[in-house]
This record gives sequence, structure tokens and C-alpha cells, in this order.
Amino acid sequence: MRDYTEEKEYRELSQYAAYSRESRGRRYEEEKCDVRICFQRDRDRIIHSKAFRRLKHKTQVFIAPEGDHYRTRLTHTLEVSQIARTIARSLRLNEDLTEAIALGHDLGHTPFGHAGEEALCEVSSIDFSHNKQSLRVVDILEQRKKGIPGLNLTKEVRDGIVNHTGDNSPLTLEGEIVRIADRIAYINHDIDDALRAGLIDIEDLPQEALDILGRNHSKRIDTMVSDMINESRGQPEIKRSKEIYDATQSLRDFLFDNIYFGSLAKKEEDKAKRLVKLLYQHYQANPSNIPTEFKNKIDDFSKEQIIIDYIAGMSDRYAIKVGKDIYIPEPWFVK
Repeated sequence: MRDYTEEKEYRELSQYAAYSRESRGRRYEEEKCDVRICFQRDRDRIIHSKAFRRLKHKTQVFIAPEGDHYRTRLTHTLEVSQIARTIARSLRLNEDLTEAIALGHDLGHTPFGHAGEEALCEVSSIDFSHNKQSLRVVDILEQRKKGIPGLNLTKEVRDGIVNHTGDNSPLTLEGEIVRIADRIAYINHDIDDALRAGLIDIEDLPQEALDILGRNHSKRIDTMVSDMINESRGQPEIKRSKEIYDATQSLRDFLFDNIYFGSLAKKEEDKAKRLVKLLYQHYQANPSNIPTEFKNKIDDFSKEQIIIDYIAGMSDRYAIKVGKDIYIPEPWFVK
């Protein structure tokens, strides 16, 4: 079955696609699956990982939101995957590779979203970033098979994960699709969440951008995705028209000015950053309190790195629980 699927890729995919048979391979040699191509296996390994399951309790924008309908890091990941797969399929690129990168791109995010990321950067000497941490999760922290660190993913998936943001471009067009799909997803669903929360009205958004992109959630996504497909079809690169790109940037700038910094959505951010810093300081002073599975790695990595790994892997609610257990006294008497 794997041979059939690999041959099918050569018949049906674009000349610019990443073919699974031509993958740059894994860090550690292993037998190939009889049924699934390498990128399908990578996708499955990510979905079955503990880090992926924890995304459901990690902040997207709203810290520990009370409403059931606000996005979490998991729902964001699924929306990125859906958008990226649509684009990849339309351009006849490798949908399995695209999906694997999309599902793994945010595995290294801290609790409390970018607030947690900023706190770790401020308190430690290690240059922390969630994309590099996502790669560390799949390369080292997840344990799939004894004796082999991490999930042992292919080079193409690992590259797409670490380069979904930052200064470096991904090696594959599939990775580039995820990089842009990530932005399409968060711009639109963060607007949707901000409208639901009553932080903004539709009239507050840049009206010229809405005239170009659309005045509702689905229309804006359709416009952005269709533009990418139309501009990139048959091309050796992923492109967007200047008009759609500029309108998209206008919405993104609006979110940074009005939602991501200083809005009511972020009112708990200072507390979240303080909690992350307190946890870091606690484990620096009390490394024996680090769970055994992390403590056992101190011989391989610095104590500081292990503390960052442990805190970055926490969900919002687990970080809050640990903070209460450490810093909030419990009554010692029973009536």
C-alpha cells in the first residue's frame, strides 16, 4: 500500500511538491511502514503525542477563558491544518506533509500563550521561542520508542515546524503554506473571538481591508485562501497578490494595536507572566521538585533547560494548580 501511495504522488502531484519517497529521511534509521508513507506516520505520531493533547488547555489569546467557544491552542492548530490542507490540495502539493507540519507547529507553546513565552525569555538566559521549543518537543521531549529520542520525524516535517515563524523560510512549499495558513487562521479567529467578547465592533476594524477581504469570517478566509491558490498555481513558490497581502497586514496590525496588547482580553497577562516567573524561580531553588522524567535528563541538559522544558509543557490550568500548591497555604487543621 505504501508503494502504491508513493507512486500515486508522482502521477498526481505537482513537480514542485515534496515526494515522500524522496524525503531527506529521519534522524534515526527505522523500518518503513507497509501501509503509510513517511509523512502520514509523522502526522499520526504527532496526534498521539502527549504534547498534542495538552494543547486543548493552552491559551490562544484569552487566558483561561470562561466561555466554551473561544479558541484554544488546539482549535487554532486544527484551523491551521484545515486551511493549509485546502491550499496544498488545490496546488497539487503534498497534503500529508502539510498536515503533519500544521498539527505539530505549536507543540512547544507555553501556558498562557505568548505571555508565558515572554516570561521565560525575561527570566532565563536561554533564548526561548515556541517554534524552537516545538522542534525540541518532537526531537527530544516526547518519547515514542525506548532508546530513540523524540518522535523521530522526517526532516521535512521538522523543518516546517521550526520555520513556521521567524526569519528562516521552510525548505518545502508545504512548509511555506503552513507558515502563511497560521497567520490566516489567527487573524480571522482572533477577530471572531474579539467580536464575541465584545472587545470590538465590526465598525472598529479597518473598513478598507474589509471591503477587499470580506465582512464576515468565512468570506475573509475564502478570499485569502483563493488568492494564495490563484497566485501560486503552477509556480515554484507560494505567492499572494499585493492587494490581499496589504489588506491582511492591515487587519493584523489592528489586532496587535487593539487586542494583543493592552486590551481586556489580556487583563490577566501580568498575573500569568508573574506565575511563570515564580514557577521558574521555585524550580531553580528546588530542583528536587521537578518530576522524575525531567530530572533524569539533567545529566544530558542544563538544569535551566530542564526547568524551561517542564514549565513550557504545562497547560494553563496545570500551571495554575502547581502555583497554588507551591505558594498558597492550605489549612492544616480539620474540624
